[in-house]
Amino acid sequence: MSTSQDKDLQSLVELGERIVERTMKGGVTLAECIVRSGAELSAKVRLGKPELVEEAGHKAAGLRVMKGKQVASTSTSDLTEAGLDRFVRDALELVELSQEDPFAGPADPKLLCDPNAMGDLELYDPAGGSVNAAEAVAIATKGENAARAFDPRISNSEGATFGRTAGGFGLVLSSGFKAAYKGSYQSLSIVPLAEDEGGKKRRGYFWTAKRFLSELDDAEEVGREAARRTLRKLGARTVATTEVPVVFDPDAARSILGLMAGCVMGSSIWRKSSYLLGREGTRVASDAVTIVDDPLIKRAPGSRPFDGEGLASRVNVVVENGMLRTYLCDSYSARKLSRESTASASRGGGAGVGASTSNFILKPGADSNATIVKGTKRGLYVTEMMGFGFNAVTGDFSRGAAGFWIENGELAYPVSEVTISLNVDQLWQSIDAVGSDLDLRTSTAAPTIRVAKMTVAGGKDEG
Repeated sequence: MSTSQDKDLQSLVELGERIVERTMKGGVTLAECIVRSGAELSAKVRLGKPELVEEAGHKAAGLRVMKGKQVASTSTSDLTEAGLDRFVRDALELVELSQEDPFAGPADPKLLCDPNAMGDLELYDPAGGSVNAAEAVAIATKGENAARAFDPRISNSEGATFGRTAGGFGLVLSSGFKAAYKGSYQSLSIVPLAEDEGGKKRRGYFWTAKRFLSELDDAEEVGREAARRTLRKLGARTVATTEVPVVFDPDAARSILGLMAGCVMGSSIWRKSSYLLGREGTRVASDAVTIVDDPLIKRAPGSRPFDGEGLASRVNVVVENGMLRTYLCDSYSARKLSRESTASASRGGGAGVGASTSNFILKPGADSNATIVKGTKRGLYVTEMMGFGFNAVTGDFSRGAAGFWIENGELAYPVSEVTISLNVDQLWQSIDAVGSDLDLRTSTAAPTIRVAKMTVAGGKDEG
């Protein structure tokens, strides 16, 4: 989308241009400005009554300046003339106080994208942004009512929440780059409760999220699925400590993939805080595993036409059939590692730059979730994980888990209060099945996966 096609985006770019122009007059060698604007609405309903409705709009600017090898970043939401003067003055003062960094610098101007050549990734849905508070409450109520009516064992609810956000992002660089784009995202989540033996509450949930309102799952079906997922937890028990195959459903698999995302960042590599240090070109996963970072998928939550430094978005194959192909770098970490940026930069609110993922995806395989479970004679099916037991340097992994025990290829009974553990280096290399059920509700996404063997440690029974 070119900036001339949208007045709102044009105003973001014009504001960025004014800020950059003022800053450059202060004697710095480089100025980079981001301008964000947007509006959010969140409506929560519990037991059929509105519990919370929040709506807010925002507009803010971030500025990164360089004077030689000195760098400073700052931000403001005061966009009055006096506020902008103070904003620029603060940045100029901060850069004088900063220490030189030999790796500081902008992205290579030759790598900047052509704003006029950006394709439309369909990131913005006007219909989503037009949902008002009453409509949001109605959608949430419809979903929660469906969950509560599904089965008399659904005894309570933690509520249903509908949220929507929409806004614009503009980037203006003193090197001449200027562009902006719009995005939107909406979601509905429902959390029913059921009472188990001994009065213990079982909590389940289900949710849907998309950039386009029309693509959200039907509210009533989300409610019914949330109820189904709650009820199947009734009667959960622990299991004896053992080593068995572990199947991760897409939500749990996404959590595992998120650990990998942090370990392939260029910043983690140069800081030596990743178990994947020095592993480029070597096997880090089984043949079944291919992981890509793809910012060019239409309507996907992590898509973007350009990165935080103005480089044209591109697909990066991170792991290919188990082999680590690249780390994800912004310009700074690329210089630290003597390589080129992978166009993976993102900007924080203060315009500071760091590497990040876009749509970080474990590519789906051919087998359905049901086929993978059926092919598992005995093991654990994980739907939830708790805690943060992961050491990125060593790869050691241990987390609380809940789900279902698999016996003879079927989900036999619900399981809770167990711990699963295996070094993630071994975990990725032990994946022997990858499902076909990839769903891009979130920017980090994975289908069902099965790990050939993990330690499952049981605790005392609940109740």
